[in-house]
Amino acid sequence: MPRKSPYVLRLTGNQRQELEARSRQYTLPYRDVVRAKIILMAADGVDNDEIADRLNTRREIVSKWRKRFFEEGLVGLEERPRGGRPPVFSP
Repeated sequence: MPRKSPYVLRLTGNQRQELEARSRQYTLPYRDVVRAKIILMAADGVDNDEIADRLNTRREIVSKWRKRFFEEGLVGLEERPRGGRPPVFSP
């Protein structure tokens, strides 16, 4: 039985424009580009398994970002602070 996400995404014009710009930028970190592509495909009605196949990632990752965008919008795609020891080397 195929899985269907309960988080149906509808993008505003500004959100779509911002995500498309992010998905095309090669100077952004790779994670940000992938997150933008996930949301754009999800908004176009592509299911999580298909998005994961196209982007060569796991379905759980696609599901996580779809849910975070549904709940928080563009802010939900930003990197959150992590616990633990601070990095010793700069990025």
